[in-house]
Amino acid sequence: MTGSPLHRRALLTGGAGGVLAAAGPGAAHATPGERPGGRRFTLTVLGTTDLHGNVFNWDYFADREFDDGTHDDIGLAKLSTLVKAVREARGAHRTLLVDAGDTIQGTPLAYYYAKVETIGRRKVHPMAAAMNELGYDAAALGNHEFDYGIPLLRAFEKQLDFPLLAANALDAATGRPAFRPYVVKTVWRTGTAPLRVGILGLTNPGIAIWGKAHVEGRMTFPGVLEQAREWVPRLKRAGADLVVVAAHSGADLSSSLGDLLPFPENCSALVAEEVPDIDAILVGHAHTEIAQRFVTNRATGRRVLLTEPLFWGKRLSLMEFDLEWTPRGGWRNTASRSRVLRTGAVPEDAVITRKLRDDHDAVVAYVNSRIGVSKSAMSAATARYEDTAALGFVNRVQGQALKASLAGTPAEALPVLSLASPFNEAAAIPAGDVSVRDVAGLYAFDNTLFGVRLTGAQLKDYLERSVSYFTPLADPGPHAPDAVTNADGTPDYLYDVAAGLDAPLTYDVDLARPVGRRVTGLAHDGTPVAADQVFAVAVSDYRRSGGGNFPHIATAPVLHDRQLEIRQLLIEWVRERGEIDPAEFARVDWRLVVDGVPVEVIA
Repeated sequence: MTGSPLHRRALLTGGAGGVLAAAGPGAAHATPGERPGGRRFTLTVLGTTDLHGNVFNWDYFADREFDDGTHDDIGLAKLSTLVKAVREARGAHRTLLVDAGDTIQGTPLAYYYAKVETIGRRKVHPMAAAMNELGYDAAALGNHEFDYGIPLLRAFEKQLDFPLLAANALDAATGRPAFRPYVVKTVWRTGTAPLRVGILGLTNPGIAIWGKAHVEGRMTFPGVLEQAREWVPRLKRAGADLVVVAAHSGADLSSSLGDLLPFPENCSALVAEEVPDIDAILVGHAHTEIAQRFVTNRATGRRVLLTEPLFWGKRLSLMEFDLEWTPRGGWRNTASRSRVLRTGAVPEDAVITRKLRDDHDAVVAYVNSRIGVSKSAMSAATARYEDTAALGFVNRVQGQALKASLAGTPAEALPVLSLASPFNEAAAIPAGDVSVRDVAGLYAFDNTLFGVRLTGAQLKDYLERSVSYFTPLADPGPHAPDAVTNADGTPDYLYDVAAGLDAPLTYDVDLARPVGRRVTGLAHDGTPVAADQVFAVAVSDYRRSGGGNFPHIATAPVLHDRQLEIRQLLIEWVRERGEIDPAEFARVDWRLVVDGVPVEVIA
């Protein structure tokens, strides 16, 4: 409910409760200063990133308003209120809105309108409808834009009132950009020449690995830095007075890809440092918050502004550029700054809620639909530090799907194993009726199933990498969960549990031992696993593509790749059988120990 223009202005400047008033240093710049004659003014560029299919402040898996414990809110409906308030205060004619990617994947809403009710001429994607209402000027492509395939992405692109940009997404046949590389927006000023703002889009080269099944042979993805060096000069030649890069690449050098690509996954700060004539970079992909950061360009000595708003629409980046015009020099950026605004401080935009309420309700009905019953409750709350029926269920379904696909192939006699991560400790299957939402909560990502061939030695190496997730311990405890898991900040999705399908795979994880020598007693069906023993192993496409940089898995021979979504396999398993018996999956195949003594973990 945005209310009147006066109310929207109050959201920005209304004392202690105003959004900008509470935003920290720089809040006094709510009204841009101008020199008489119109030769100086302040341009505002707003930025979002990693929206991941969030329109409303709603948790579809919990079936309630979103709350992450920090009381942040999410979604485009909240962002819309902020954007409209800023435009009201600054003037829409000198305000631009840009996104840095990962838009159409990540929630049941995104899944529903990709797989259940597909978009097209008669159905507009809710994210497209919401972003059009916000009036975006451009958006860079993220790596997750390719998760549902290129046809869905192209359909989404056609529904947008603004361009999708990706200078480093190239047509494999021609080597030319498969999407628009950049756009130049004209900001008109009375009494002076118009300001031309160039917006360059750069996406993540990891798409070549993560989205291989969709893009191989169709598109290539050269490095962010390499393409910025090529395209920023073109933007300047096209007349851009100010250059803003929307880069779906984290600020600092890091990668989950290991040696699989010659290009870094995250390098926005390096781009700012190495490529002249960039004024600012809207950073995406890393899911971190950068309110304001400056990087000095080596060639020019100029400071380049970097900002990254928090993911899912929790924050809106607000960049300000003080510009001065001279007859000889044209427009010149004399100063820049940025901050982030919290969407939790504002209500949802009534226009968005009215337009998309039916779409939202359709998804709520879908995720709450009954698909079976469970004999008892089954929780993932302890899955990160002990063997649970919940993760056993995931591994069972993955293993069965792989085994079925191997029938009639040379690999059908191989023993089947499965690997899965404890994605969501809040996930739980209730006793009694089970819904899509209940089952989907066990698997938070739209990963697809791969089957690969691993030897016993390779499996051991893989598990050693996995159990580096645990903190070294000198005694068996008792210990609190957080004192045992997530060593060095390792997220839960970079820890895998292994399980056998027709025969148990058993092992201990000795936390008194150094990383690399922790897995002991590894056995299959009671027999020690031999180094040359061969297994068929079910894994996610994320892991197979190099996500987490686990050894051997990215180069292992592929036995299965049918693009079957793991989450949907879980849902269909319950739907077909109609019943879950958690006792069927409840067995202790692995445990944490210290010098052979079981670790006691007390939540």
